[in-house]
Amino acid sequence: MNQPLYGVYGASGCGRGIMPLARAQISATGTSLDRLVFIDDKPRPEPLNGHCVYSYAEFLAIPASKRHVVIAIANSVVRESIAERLEQDVVTPWTVAATNVVVMDDVQIGEGAALSPFVTLTSNIRIGRHFHANLYSYVEHDCIIGDFVTFAPGVKCNGNVVIEDYAYIGAGAVIKQGRPGAPLVIGRGAVIGMGAVVTKSVPQNVTVVGNPARVLVK
Repeated sequence: MNQPLYGVYGASGCGRGIMPLARAQISATGTSLDRLVFIDDKPRPEPLNGHCVYSYAEFLAIPASKRHVVIAIANSVVRESIAERLEQDVVTPWTVAATNVVVMDDVQIGEGAALSPFVTLTSNIRIGRHFHANLYSYVEHDCIIGDFVTFAPGVKCNGNVVIEDYAYIGAGAVIKQGRPGAPLVIGRGAVIGMGAVVTKSVPQNVTVVGNPARVLVK
């Protein structure tokens, strides 16, 4: 009988950071580690960090009872296009989380999340599909996070914040707490620069940088 097959889609730095978490997760189930592979547009004949690297077509050709994939690509638009392809091919989105992720009370997380070590999610939080939370990021109480949102390392998202779909929050950014009924909103597709301190809502599809964060004029 064929066993399930697991893939980390993306063999760059993001994928190599997620792979050890994926390895620990399936090891706990007793699944053989040769059933865990990288998927990449540039497959290679030799293993990477102990795992084979296949093209997506090669991954689909491997006999399996079921296929599970976590998408390790930081770009939200690319992540969404891959997610759509996986859905068409009946590949199950796979949530991968470090063993020391802290999830407190009434936290709902959509499919396909990647939660790195030392991430903390406190209480009354709603998170959409294919969320990336990198090292030492946190989400405080009463936050709503959309689909395909990316947190780089060290993001501090304080309470009563709404982050809309496709937003990218740069390393070390701090998002000020909103108010009940009047959340601080990070607009759809917005980019928060590395180390930015966000003190007010950010419009859709703009980049903000600095302390306090201001729209970047190119």
